[in-house]
Amino acid sequence: MLKYLGKRFFQLVVVAFVISVLVFLLVRILPGSPAQVILGSSYTKEAAAQLNAQLGLNHSLIIQYWDWILNIFHGNFGQSYINNETVAHELATGAPIDLELIILSQIVAFAVSIPLALTTSRRPNRWFDNVSTTGTFGMLALPPFVIAPIMVAIFAVNLKWFPATGEVPFTQAPLTNLHDFILPSLAITAGSIAVYYRLLRSDLIATLQEDFITMARSKGLSNRTIMLRHAFRPSTFSLMAAAGINIGGLLAGTFIVEYLFAIPGLGYTLVVAVNQRDYLVVQGITLVVALAYVVLQFIIDFLFTVVDPRVIRE
Repeated sequence: MLKYLGKRFFQLVVVAFVISVLVFLLVRILPGSPAQVILGSSYTKEAAAQLNAQLGLNHSLIIQYWDWILNIFHGNFGQSYINNETVAHELATGAPIDLELIILSQIVAFAVSIPLALTTSRRPNRWFDNVSTTGTFGMLALPPFVIAPIMVAIFAVNLKWFPATGEVPFTQAPLTNLHDFILPSLAITAGSIAVYYRLLRSDLIATLQEDFITMARSKGLSNRTIMLRHAFRPSTFSLMAAAGINIGGLLAGTFIVEYLFAIPGLGYTLVVAVNQRDYLVVQGITLVVALAYVVLQFIIDFLFTVVDPRVIRE
């Protein structure tokens, strides 16, 4: 196992390096420059040159990258060109909001998809199974940027059950914060429910045909015991893989939802920073999110070895 994890860790380091280079270079492709945004109507070539020298943007790309990555290793992600806030502060402020949205959405997704899959897999192709499969297929076809405006129009504008924009920090009013996050979290959870349900249902149906399940039934065990103790765990392999990929992908979904609901998470901050050509903020948020996704996949690989040790021999 240690050899397998060591190999995965080496791959993680290589991917992290490639990501850092790509993030640094892609940000430089953005049209315009920080000097144009900062100086505004006072922009002149002389003033821009002086400002670029102050910001270190007059150096070569190699030197800029080296200074940036060296500062990151010392815990310094830089400072915003626009509001003078440190990038670390922007990350510390926005990351908890993204994490809360993802956690809430996944709690809802697992709470709905797992019981539904356990129920329908026992009697596949019956009316309830057909209705559930059709419903989740429809949910899969609706991305967050489509669901969010519909939910706002119904539950925020017409029924006035939830606020359309903004949020109250969890530390100030936990219950109000959770209430404000219901619509945003539901907007990004529909696709997760559909994916988790369909994968787990298919794997459970296949597992229930295995010989060890037949033996368990011959012992007189109840359907509940067979499903929860014998069939569920071997059927979670695809679910775990999908969860790892999906949770990483949800970071993009939260970015869209945060902007639509005007919630000041990393996504909202990133969009504002891109529009303002705030290089260091864009680089810092993009790098942290990308690395979080890579680390998450590393953790999922480790969990695979726990669920099925045969992965190490493949």
